[in-house]
Amino acid sequence: MLSGLSIRNVVLIEALELECSTGLTALTGETGAGKSIILDALSMATGARSDKGLVRKGTDKAQCTAIFHVPDHHPVHDILSNADFDLDGETALILRRVIREDGRSKAYINDTPVSIKLLSELGAELLEVHGQHDGRGLLDPSQHIRMLDLFGGYAKELSRVKSCFDDFQSTQRALEELKTRAEKTEADRDYFSYALEELDRLDVSAGEEAEIAARRRFLQGAEGALKELSAAQSALGGGEYEIRVSAALAGIEKVRERIGEGNSQASQALGRAAEALERALLEANEAQAAVQEASSVFHLDPGDLDRTEQRLFAIKAACRKYDVTADALIEKRREFAENLSKIENIGADLEAALKQAEKAEQEFDKAARALTKARTKAASDLEKKVLKELPDLKMEKAQFSCELTDTSPSSSGRDKVRFLVATNPGSAMGPMDKVASGGELARFSLAIKVALAGKQNKVMIFDEVDQGVGGAVASAVGLRLRKLSDSGQVFIVTHSPQVAACAHNQYRIEKASKAKTTTTSVTPVAANEREEEIARMLAGETITDEARAAARQLMKAS
Repeated sequence: MLSGLSIRNVVLIEALELECSTGLTALTGETGAGKSIILDALSMATGARSDKGLVRKGTDKAQCTAIFHVPDHHPVHDILSNADFDLDGETALILRRVIREDGRSKAYINDTPVSIKLLSELGAELLEVHGQHDGRGLLDPSQHIRMLDLFGGYAKELSRVKSCFDDFQSTQRALEELKTRAEKTEADRDYFSYALEELDRLDVSAGEEAEIAARRRFLQGAEGALKELSAAQSALGGGEYEIRVSAALAGIEKVRERIGEGNSQASQALGRAAEALERALLEANEAQAAVQEASSVFHLDPGDLDRTEQRLFAIKAACRKYDVTADALIEKRREFAENLSKIENIGADLEAALKQAEKAEQEFDKAARALTKARTKAASDLEKKVLKELPDLKMEKAQFSCELTDTSPSSSGRDKVRFLVATNPGSAMGPMDKVASGGELARFSLAIKVALAGKQNKVMIFDEVDQGVGGAVASAVGLRLRKLSDSGQVFIVTHSPQVAACAHNQYRIEKASKAKTTTTSVTPVAANEREEEIARMLAGETITDEARAAARQLMKAS
């Protein structure tokens, strides 16, 4: 329900704080007092199209705040959830809109900036305005199907249609994707076949590029290494070193023989020298053998470097071509093989997808036909209920029809729903939003809402639904509005005392001028003042006892 409305600098309203109650609330006042401004401000707060014309002259911005309290399972919770907006456990939903004098607009939910679109989506689920300023009710034909579905109460059929339509769309997308792939099949087949053959010939193994690169570096340095080793062999070769060392060793042995064992110190020194020369001779031989062995490693096939480089360049060329690393060429080859397999099987896949799509379409058609059948019955019942209400609303000559026509498939089925009316005898039936006048539209709305009583959870506002009627007809309008308020909060903008007398709550809207400034004010009419206010509406400026008695009677009858 709408629990509060705050308005700042909207046309004639300078500042207004309005506390709203449940039941039926009547907004009364003289013509031009500003009743429609309140509706404009409320529509502005709930995301309706608004412009800088609402900004009060002499101010820089207009602002309106609407406070709603909604039950746990109200549709607005899903809208907020889909928008990733969390109420954080708050019970109040506060919608605020600011329009500046240059036309720029900002929207807020619980003081958090949001898009106007989100505010409008919430407003569509929270509020319906019918009549002179209807913007979200019967003037929007897209709402007619929602009203009929609410009235019909066939949630199971609706859910089945939506589920079947989602499946139908999913299979259609899969089918279209396969068809697109099939159109590219031949070109892709040639490409994948060639690429697969190329990578099979190359037959790269994991880590091979690094191994070949290392071998290439080795081979590139082999020639220089061989020259250095040959020089080392030359330096060690020729036997001159061994001859000199052998001669030195022979000389040492001769000295040892001459001196004998008598001089132990000399003998020991000569022994150590002999041992050192023996080791030198042995190590020289070992060094020669080692250098010889090392040289043999670098005696390679002259074509080995060319073959190694060709392999390395072939791998790098494939990497550039397929824009991957060498090790990833293995995965690329597997990917090409899979794609080629899919292409070869695309005929079977296409046939299977076509069968699935046909089956999904048949299921959708079946569900849509069941929904259409339920809607057709609901449309007939709605027509009867609305037509039953019209005579008491002084529209006994009017006709109402709920037209169903075929349309393209959607999650709502295959039906387009539009309310048709004829307001005068002999007139052709036409779209309600095109044929009915403001007052007639409001009364049609009332008749439909009475039929829908208890089916939806929105704040309903009727603007001058009693236009052009009086007496018993106006009383009938008021009683129906009161009955409607039993299942939801209802506001009525009215000049009729008969209608106002049926309200649970009443606000008097007045316009006053001071100097060059005109303002609109809204005053709650206390329960003990209601009779006097209804009498004023009956009698005008001079309130008579007869008017008071008539007011008491009207209020008693409600």
